[in-house]
Amino acid sequence: MVNSKRLVDTFIELVQIDSETGHEGKFQAYLKERFQALGLEVIEDNSMTETGFGANNLLCRLPATTDADAMFFSCHMDTVTPGVGIKPQIKDDIIYSDGSTILGADDKAGIAAMIETIQLIAENNTPHGTLEFVISIGEESGLIGIKAFDMSLLEADYGFVLDTGGPVGSITIGTSTKARLEIVIDGIAAHAGVEPEKGVSALAIAVSAMSQMKLGRIDSETTANIGTIEGGTATNVVMEQVRLVAEVRSIQMESYEKQIQHMKDLFEKATTEMGGAITINVEKSYSGFHFDAETKVVKIATEAMENLGMEAKHEISGGGSDANVLNEHGKETTNLSIGYEKIHTIHEYIPIRELEKAAALAYEIIKQVATK
Repeated sequence: MVNSKRLVDTFIELVQIDSETGHEGKFQAYLKERFQALGLEVIEDNSMTETGFGANNLLCRLPATTDADAMFFSCHMDTVTPGVGIKPQIKDDIIYSDGSTILGADDKAGIAAMIETIQLIAENNTPHGTLEFVISIGEESGLIGIKAFDMSLLEADYGFVLDTGGPVGSITIGTSTKARLEIVIDGIAAHAGVEPEKGVSALAIAVSAMSQMKLGRIDSETTANIGTIEGGTATNVVMEQVRLVAEVRSIQMESYEKQIQHMKDLFEKATTEMGGAITINVEKSYSGFHFDAETKVVKIATEAMENLGMEAKHEISGGGSDANVLNEHGKETTNLSIGYEKIHTIHEYIPIRELEKAAALAYEIIKQVATK
C-alpha cells in the first residue's frame, strides 16, 4: 500500500535540507511544519539550553482512534559530515549522493518512513492507539539530544527506533554498554636539543602503555579503541602533556569492566615507572540492553515482518542508538533496520525497495498493535 513515488519524493526533499550535527535548526523548522500539516500535535522541548545545539528535540503526537496501546517511533534529524549541499541521484532504483557528500539516509530514511506511514493511516482510516514520533537532535555526537529529552513527555511505554543499516528485517535484541575514557598524562618539559635527558616525554609514557594494551577486537562481545591523541607544543620541547580519548564497548558487564581496568592499569604502571603523573576519567556513555524473542517489542516487530513475508533476524549490535537511552529510562525500545548501506561515507546509498519496506513495516506494526 506504500505510495513509492510519494515516499521517494519525500526522502529526496528531506536529504536536501542541511542538518549536520549541531546545525539542525533549518531542518527542525521544516519538520515542525510538515508534521503539523499532517494533523499531529507538535511539541518542542527545551533541550537547546542543555546541549547548546542549533535546535530542540521534537515529539509529534497523533491521537488515538481506537482503544489500543500507545507506542512511539523514533529517528534523529542530524547527519554526519560532509552533509551540506547533498545532491541525491537515482540509478537502477538505488538512491545515492553525487559522491561529494554523504546521502543522509541515516536517518532521513527513517523520517521519510514515518511521514509515509502517517499518510497511509489517513488515507485508509486505519485504527490506531496514540502514536508518538520522537525526532532527536545530536544523535551522531553521542546521543546528545535524546539524553536531554524530557521522557515525561512520552505517553507510550514502548516503541521502535528506525535507525539500523542493512536490509529491512533486522531487529536489535541486544547492544553493548559503552564507556568513554579520557587520559591525561603529564611528563616533564625540557629542551629537546640541549638537555632532553632532563625531560620526561608524556608521549613516551603513553606509547609504553599502549604497546602492551589489548585494543581492537578483544573478544566476540568486547571492543576497545584509542581514538584521539593530542599533545606537544614544538619539536624542540620534550612533550610535557598528552591527552588521549578512548572507548570500551561490551555486551557483558564483566568484560566491560575488565577491559577498562586493564587499560587503566597499564597507563598508571607506565606513568609511575617513567616518572610522570596521570589523570584518568571514565564515563559511561550509555547502557546496553538485552531482549529475547518474547520481549514485547521484539515479538510485535517479528510478527509484523512475518505478515509482510519478511524473514525476521534477531541481532546483537556493537553500536549504540537512541534506543539505548530510551531503554535506560524504562521505555522498552528496539532498533529496526531500514535499508541504508555504507553510512557515514560518501558512498552511502539506499535501494528504493528497502525504503518502501521500511515504511510498510512501520505501518504494519501500527495495524497489528491496533488489532490485539
